[in-house]
Order: sequence, then C-alpha cells, then structure tokens
Amino acid sequence: MKAIIMAGGEGRRLKPVTGDMPKPLVPLCGRPVMEHIILLLKKHGITDICAALKYRPDDIKSYFGSGERLGVSLSYRVEAEALGTAGGVKNCEDFYGNEDFLVISGDAACDIDLGELISEHKKRRPAATIALCPESEPLRYGLALCDRDGFVRSFVEKPDWRHVVTNLVNTGIYIISPHAMELVPKSAEFDFAKDLFPMLLDKGEKLLGVPCGGYWCDIGTPKSYYECCADALSGKLRLELCGGFELCDQDECSDPECDCMEHSDCRCSDRARLMDSISAAFLDLGADYSDGFALRGEDYELRISPLSASAAVRIAANAQDSETARELAESACALVTELEKRLD
Repeated sequence: MKAIIMAGGEGRRLKPVTGDMPKPLVPLCGRPVMEHIILLLKKHGITDICAALKYRPDDIKSYFGSGERLGVSLSYRVEAEALGTAGGVKNCEDFYGNEDFLVISGDAACDIDLGELISEHKKRRPAATIALCPESEPLRYGLALCDRDGFVRSFVEKPDWRHVVTNLVNTGIYIISPHAMELVPKSAEFDFAKDLFPMLLDKGEKLLGVPCGGYWCDIGTPKSYYECCADALSGKLRLELCGGFELCDQDECSDPECDCMEHSDCRCSDRARLMDSISAAFLDLGADYSDGFALRGEDYELRISPLSASAAVRIAANAQDSETARELAESACALVTELEKRLD
C-alpha cells in the first residue's frame, strides 16, 4: 500500500517553537516529527510515499531528499494555493492512481498500529477507514460517532461539552479508496472531515471507524508539543531514537537488557485511593513497596505505580518471554480496572 503524508502546515499556533521552519520539521527527540512518521510507515511495510507540501516545500525536500537515507521512496507534490486536506491529497492523484492508499499527517506524533487499520479496511471494504483515538478532553478535536458495527454515523467538529457524544476523536489517519476521491474537486479547497466524509455519508457510502491502540497527539500548540516531548522521553510515546538509543525506565525494568517488557497506563479518578485498594493484596504477596508495588519471581517482575503527570497508574511487566510479560500486564490491568470500578 502507498501512503501520502500531509505536510503542508505552517504551524502558526505552534510559534515560537517552529520559528520559520515548516511544522513537519519540528524536532522531536532528535528527529523531525515527519521523520518519525516515515519510520512508522516503514515499520508497517509502507515504503512508497508521497508528501503533499505547501509551506516552505524546499526546506522539506532538502532535508528528506529521495528518502533513500531512511529506506523509502519519497516523492513530492506542491500546492500552488492552499487546497485543504482532501484537496492536497487530490493533488497527488497521479501518485495513488487506482489503488486504496493511506493518508497520515506529517505533524502529529503517534505509534499506533497501522497494520490493524489496514487489515480492517481490506476485510470490510468501506469507501474510507478512519483511525480513531479515545480522548478524555475531546473539545479540540473532531469526533466520530460510530454504531455497534464500527461504521460512522456522524461527525461533530470541535464540540462544546453539550455536543460531546463520544470520546473517539478523528486522528487524521485514513485509508481512502480512489472511488471516494472522485468526489473531491481538482484545484479547489476541500477538507476530509468537513466536506468529503459528510458527503460520502449523505450518498450512503460506508465509512469505517477503527479505534486504535497506542499513542497519538496532535502537535498543535507549544503546550501539546512539550507534553509530547515529555511523553516520548518517558516512553509513553514509543519512537525510534537517533543513534539506536532506547529509553529504559530503570524503575520499570530490573534488567536493562531485557526486551520482554510490556507496560500500559490505566486511567483512574483517584490514583492514591486506587493504590490503597491494591495495597493489602500486594503486601500479603510480599511485594516491595519502596516505589509503587513490585512483585518479583524467579523469572518475572510485575510493578504497579502511580504516574506523577497524569491521573493514571502504570503497569509494567518483565518476563523471560514476551507472551508471559503480556499476560502478566493484561491480568494486572484487568485487576486495576475492576478495582477502579468498585471505587466509583
């Protein structure tokens, strides 16, 4: 599958972080944010990529070139005038041709499973598939209300609380069919969320919404940018860092050489109260409590500790193999979720 990166943004709301540079070149842990997106695409087997450019296109071309350095084939299409999200992708029509293709923003940070998105699209064959992400404070985003089969019923753009009917936000990551793109006019401003998707729904076309696990953040303001940097440094956002370095929280992993580590963050209304509810059981099992609760066996470690920056607890599991680590983390997460329900 081919991919188009929407990389035309100037990033006015992000100043002074951006300065004069285009938004996709904003650095994140030693790489431009768009480079992280290219590496995510490559990780999922997508190496034929086109970037839709508008603001300072030569800066982006000069940095990435043909894409050979990153192991991909990268081409470019430049908008003479602002065409919107769908209009900018339509400008790449000669690139995507008659194939379904993936669209992703070049100025958002994410590590979501694109393979799951592609698989669902191929299996269910909608006109378009939209990657959705749960968000507890969704007022800054567009929402997608889906039925029980996962098909989108309606969109709500940047609602106030009276109009919040779901926590699933539109990430701007899509798989689009050429059939859907036929509705997009050439050389005219046209948007996916505001124009194309409502038009497809009006015509009775199927739009599939797929809630995706992993991390996603729209780097739209200095505040969200610095939060994203912190999340990347803490390991909450999993990125491929420069020089082959990997982030390892020694509080989560007793063996820094161990690759079989699973962790997840469970949101809660009162993390201190939740930790108290865990304490009796974990103390009976002989858990260490110097830093959260840690249970250690001969070939595993399970740790539960409250996060300092958000209302959540982190569950980290280390084991000799990834399957055991995953099972440990999932069991602990289920326990924490059940305890949280009882506290409400």
